[in-house]
Amino acid sequence: MTRLWKILWLALLLAVAGLASAEVPDKKAKPAYAEEQTILQAEQGTKEGGFLHAQSGRVHMDRHYLGQYGSTEGTVLVQRGGNTWRVLRNGPLAAVSGTLILVVPLLLFGFYVAVGPARMEHPATGRRIMRFDSWDRTVHWATAISFLIMAVTGIIILFGKNFLLPWMGHDVFSWVAIISKYLHNFIGPLFVVCSVIMFFTYLHRNFLRQSDWYWFRKGGGLFTQEHIPAGFFNAGEKAWFWLGVTGLGLVMSVSGLVLDFTSLGQTRYILQIADYFHLAGATLYIAAAIGHIFIGTLGTPGAYEGMRHGYVDEEWARTHHRLWYEDVKAASKDAPRGAQGDRL
Repeated sequence: MTRLWKILWLALLLAVAGLASAEVPDKKAKPAYAEEQTILQAEQGTKEGGFLHAQSGRVHMDRHYLGQYGSTEGTVLVQRGGNTWRVLRNGPLAAVSGTLILVVPLLLFGFYVAVGPARMEHPATGRRIMRFDSWDRTVHWATAISFLIMAVTGIIILFGKNFLLPWMGHDVFSWVAIISKYLHNFIGPLFVVCSVIMFFTYLHRNFLRQSDWYWFRKGGGLFTQEHIPAGFFNAGEKAWFWLGVTGLGLVMSVSGLVLDFTSLGQTRYILQIADYFHLAGATLYIAAAIGHIFIGTLGTPGAYEGMRHGYVDEEWARTHHRLWYEDVKAASKDAPRGAQGDRL
C-alpha cells in the first residue's frame, strides 16, 4: 500500500510539472506601449462606457483597447486586454485546470484501492425493479454523450498544442483542432437543450428531504462502508444534480452561448470574461463528472445496469436506496396483481 501511494504521488508531481508549462511559447510578449500612449492621449477626456455598455470592450484590466479611436469592435486589430487574457488563460488557469482534471482520477483510484466499491449486503435475488424508464435513460445518455464530446474537444482546444502537436505534427493536429472546434461549437447548443430537458425530467426526484441531512452527516458511508438509508436518489446524487447539472450547467450554458454566437453585440471584453467563467466551470464540471462516472460504475456495482437497461436487482435497491425500495414494495402490495410486473 505504501508503494502504491508513492507511485500515485510521483505521477501527480509529474503531471503538475508538465502542466506548469502550459503557457504559449511567447507568454512574455509585451504590449506595444508606444501605440498605447498614442491611444491614451487621443482618449483623454472621453467618458468611459459601463461594464455592459456597447463600448465596454474598452474597459478591462488595463483600461483601453488599441485601435483607431471611435472605431467599432469589428475594426479593432489589437486589444490590450487580449494579452492579459491570453497570459492568464494559457498560463495559470490552464495549469490549475489540467492539474485538477488529472488529480481527481488519481484520488479516485487511490480511494478504490484503499476502500473498495460499495457492495450489496446480501447476494442478488434475481428479482428486478424498474429504476429508470426509457425516457429517463434517453435524456440521461443524450446529455452524457454531448457532455463527453464537449469535454474531449474542449481539452483538445486548450491543451492540444502542448500535448498533441509535438507527436502528431502540424498537418494532422490542424485537422484534429479544426474538427474539435466545430464539434464543440455545434454540439454546445445541443448540450444546453439536453441539460434543460434533463433538469425538468429529474427535478421531482431531487428535492431535499430530512433523511438527506442524515446522509450528509454520515458522509454517505463512503469510508465506513455503511449503507445509509436513501430515497430514489441519495443526497450525494442530489448534490450532483443541483450543483453540477444545474449550477455548473447554467454557468457553462450561458458562457458557452456568449462565446458561440459572437455576432450578438458582445464585445471582446465580454467574451474574455465569459471565457474565464467557461474555463472555470468546465474544469469543475469535468472533475465532478469523473466522480459521478466512477460512483455510477466501479464505485457502486449494479448502478450502471440501472441506467443502461432500466432495471436493478431487488437487493441492490434495498441496500443502496432502502427508502425508495420500501416505497416500491408498499406500492406493489396495493397495486392490482397484473400491474405488479411494472414495479417488481
